[in-house]
Amino acid sequence: MSDLRDQMLEEQEEDTMKGKYLTFSLGSEYYGIEIKYVTEIIGIQTITEVPDMPEYIKGIINLRGKIIPVMDVRLRFKKAPREYNDRTCVIVIDIKDISIGLIVDMVAEVTNIPDTEIVDPPDVSKGENRYINGIGKVAGEVKLLLDCFRLLDEEDAESLSNL
Repeated sequence: MSDLRDQMLEEQEEDTMKGKYLTFSLGSEYYGIEIKYVTEIIGIQTITEVPDMPEYIKGIINLRGKIIPVMDVRLRFKKAPREYNDRTCVIVIDIKDISIGLIVDMVAEVTNIPDTEIVDPPDVSKGENRYINGIGKVAGEVKLLLDCFRLLDEEDAESLSNL
């Protein structure tokens, strides 16, 4: 009986998060991540570098005693690096049983994007589009909706889970 109640509560929680995205910017482009993956948003912190990691994995941070690897999303998307400032944020998400921080230029807002306002990305086999799950249309603007699971490839996930 308790398991059924827990399952029903979990399904209700998922329904309330459906269609909600945390939006953020990298330069002039806006991106969105499904809110169900986001655990928190923090300011940029001191990052400890870890040897033998890809360039876009900047290192690790200590978040209330938990070690979290951090990825610079700009570098992951092969964009020019940018100095971190007071608007730079770390979005902590949970994917593939790993908590990871995504360094972004600025967090914008949580917005509701109904499925009817999301279209498939252009079919391009290489480049940045492999990270894009859809394109959301919000008040005349475009938000590129990320597929969190594609941000980390299997090799990254394995090396980060060992940290």
